[in-house]
Amino acid sequence: MTEPPSERKTGNWHRYWSVYLEGWAVFKDPDACPRHIISYWTRDQIKAMGFYTNSEECRSRRKVAWHYFIVTLLIVSLASLCFGVIESIGDIVNLGRDLVFIITIIFIFGRVVIYIQHADDFDEIIDTLEDIHHWTIRNAGSREVQHTKRLRFLFFTVVIVIWFFCLVLFMLIKISTPFWMESQTLPFHVVWPFQLHDPSKHPISHLIIFVSQVFTLSYFLVWLCGVENMTISVYFELTSCLRTLCIELRNLKNICHGDENLLERKLIRLIQFHQEIILLSDRCNNILNGAFIMQMLVNFFLVSLSLFEVLAARKDPQVAAEYLTIMIMTLGHLSYWSKFGDMFTQESEEVALAVYDAFDPTVGSKKIHRTFIFFIQRAQMPLLMSANPFPPFSMPNYMFILKQCYSIMTILANTLE
Repeated sequence: MTEPPSERKTGNWHRYWSVYLEGWAVFKDPDACPRHIISYWTRDQIKAMGFYTNSEECRSRRKVAWHYFIVTLLIVSLASLCFGVIESIGDIVNLGRDLVFIITIIFIFGRVVIYIQHADDFDEIIDTLEDIHHWTIRNAGSREVQHTKRLRFLFFTVVIVIWFFCLVLFMLIKISTPFWMESQTLPFHVVWPFQLHDPSKHPISHLIIFVSQVFTLSYFLVWLCGVENMTISVYFELTSCLRTLCIELRNLKNICHGDENLLERKLIRLIQFHQEIILLSDRCNNILNGAFIMQMLVNFFLVSLSLFEVLAARKDPQVAAEYLTIMIMTLGHLSYWSKFGDMFTQESEEVALAVYDAFDPTVGSKKIHRTFIFFIQRAQMPLLMSANPFPPFSMPNYMFILKQCYSIMTILANTLE
């Protein structure tokens, strides 16, 4: 979808903050409806950071050079952290800290690879959802649909603000660690050739490494936050589409007033709408299957490792607080996906009930009745945010992962004692 000239952003800074400005404008006006879906705005945030690798962005040599520079920084950070692990062997606390950040960088690198491969696919999905958003607002004729879209947009904007605040707080804590922890001279423990990381021997190179770590940490965490918000907002928009479908189904009787021809046309259109949602859901799951598997494994390892390190460093409150912060953020990230996965599945199950409510056995021919039966049967198969062969993202599965982490932590704690 081509953005209208009147809505093109004047600069990357304004482009990044537009989602918050839009959220504030929608909040102030009770009758307002967002101009674009939340996925559109979060994608704009990533583009404003210069690291969105779709075909359009990659036509610019300047942006491609920036992409290579950023990926090189990430690879160098990973290599220096891996060399630091060798030096930390024998120290459980420092070794755990190094492993936590190595796992995190590997996770970020995995996200980079996924979006390098599938940025164009995400463009197609988001543009399709954007078209659906404008189509439903223009044609639904229901204030309930507009009100629902407004509330959901505001809800997700608040979620983005909370995540951004937590992210900034974590970055400030991590960047400041060399100033309040004597054992650290850099935000991350790394080893460079010729001891370039040692401030007593190479103060200038140490300063350069410090600045590069601060930049890499800040840039990629903010980028990762934008990527996660964009990805989950795609499923959130699909959930909103399912809600819109339910609203239209429950208003079907009032709209048709027993007119069989009108009922048939409306019903076929809603079936096609539902089919499009299913296809978009399957496409998202296929694109993100590898990313979901990595996410499950990374979250599991980070929670288990953080729990163990909090226990191992219980006599050092500063270190324990650092690991506790990492654990809370990891749990928040996992619960974030699990809750939205639950919402997506539950809303898809509501469609079958809405179709049943719309069915009137006294109206329509047998052909229309069979169409209703087909619609109900298909809607009874819930949509899932899943990563085969792993279970889908849901709160019950989230609690299961927590139980497994606790079991592993107990075994490690007994070994430590």
